[in-house]
Amino acid sequence: MLRTHTCGELNKKSVGKKVKLCGWIHQIRTFGKIGFLRLRDRYGQTQIFLNPELAAKYGQLRKESVVLVHGTVQKRPDKDVRKESAGDIEVKADKIEVLNESEPMPLEIGDPKNTEETRLKYRYLDLRSELMQKNIALRHKVAKAVRDFFDREGFYEIETPMIAKSTPEGARDYLVPSRMQKGKFYALPQSPQLFKQLFMVSGFDKYVQIVKCFRDEDLRADRQPEFTQIDVEMSFIGEEDIYSTFEKLMKYVFKQVLNVDVKTPFPRMDYHTAMKKYGCDRPHLKKGGHEYSFLWVNKFPLFEYSKEEKRLVSVHHPFTMPDEDSLKLLDKKPEKAMSKAYDLVLNGEEIAGGSIRIHKVDIQKKVFKALKISDKDAEEKFGFLLNAFKYGAPPHGGIAFGFDRLVAIMAGSDSIRDVIAFPKNKDAKDLMLDAPSTVDDKQLKELNLSLRKKG
Repeated sequence: MLRTHTCGELNKKSVGKKVKLCGWIHQIRTFGKIGFLRLRDRYGQTQIFLNPELAAKYGQLRKESVVLVHGTVQKRPDKDVRKESAGDIEVKADKIEVLNESEPMPLEIGDPKNTEETRLKYRYLDLRSELMQKNIALRHKVAKAVRDFFDREGFYEIETPMIAKSTPEGARDYLVPSRMQKGKFYALPQSPQLFKQLFMVSGFDKYVQIVKCFRDEDLRADRQPEFTQIDVEMSFIGEEDIYSTFEKLMKYVFKQVLNVDVKTPFPRMDYHTAMKKYGCDRPHLKKGGHEYSFLWVNKFPLFEYSKEEKRLVSVHHPFTMPDEDSLKLLDKKPEKAMSKAYDLVLNGEEIAGGSIRIHKVDIQKKVFKALKISDKDAEEKFGFLLNAFKYGAPPHGGIAFGFDRLVAIMAGSDSIRDVIAFPKNKDAKDLMLDAPSTVDDKQLKELNLSLRKKG
């Protein structure tokens, strides 16, 4: 190892120790013949004292250069002690090795005046900022707490395929052409919905996955073409099991990560009341302390009318179970049917949505008929699921959390782009990689594709 310690690790107990520290030059100043260097890594910062020889030799190094400092820990004068980590000591440098000198920076690290375009183009530099370092660390802690909770509750984390079948009943799919099967396409999954229902048929009664999902849709602050879900499914449960399990999850995560005590049970409100009273299905029930306000919204309509498609479409998705009173409405009055669906709202943002699922073929076919999905189309798109339901499918239900959105709220950020390491911009472009980009004719030919000429 090049270093013996990290920045921020040393304290008064380390005084007199010979150490080696590695990091980036956060700040460098000279005062007459001596100098001071602030060395930074992800653990903190340490002040380095430069004697006249080292100050003369290295005092003009550019910020963000990477150096290795050999030196001895000494106590700071009382008047110079800071409250931050390693704020009561400094390292008197004996030797400095320049591991990589930085060129002039295209942006000032952590400067709020940086445009988002610049931040995304030089994301590897923007990620050095204190804000992004904290946000990515927070994301890690939330993911770990989620996994710890579900492991304790007896869930299996099972991976699902990243290239699957296109089932265009929702947002647009990202398509992946097949080289081996000419003229045919995979799709990147909008969610693992079908797979997790098949897990229930397979007997894995408690499934969870922190998983990437892909949707080709218009973007805004809380949307990305690729995003992360906490995806969950359970067998032999009802709505009350969902509510209690995920209230416990939120209570555990917020306590472990933020040391915040979340009060349970969460209030509940049906869809029609929310729309009538607040004009939206994700109202913010503000608390006296203006921090984390959770709300379950339930009893959604099963369908809504699409003027664009001139037919009923699913409010959630086609596999949502109608409530008991609505089963008899599916044949003649499907527009009046209600569902066993629920959303979890936090501070006016939907952070999770789910439902009890259809597990019987006859009910599923009635829903498809109401959606004007023909038997042929249903068999082509969802035949594997319908077949699976014939062989002992248990009652089941689940939910999916918008992981990026949850972390953004916990971080106090308005945009999920601030909690994703390498996000796309509002036009779904990766400014750092310059993606999407063109490909050469050879690649297109291998895929049996050609581009239509403009005009």
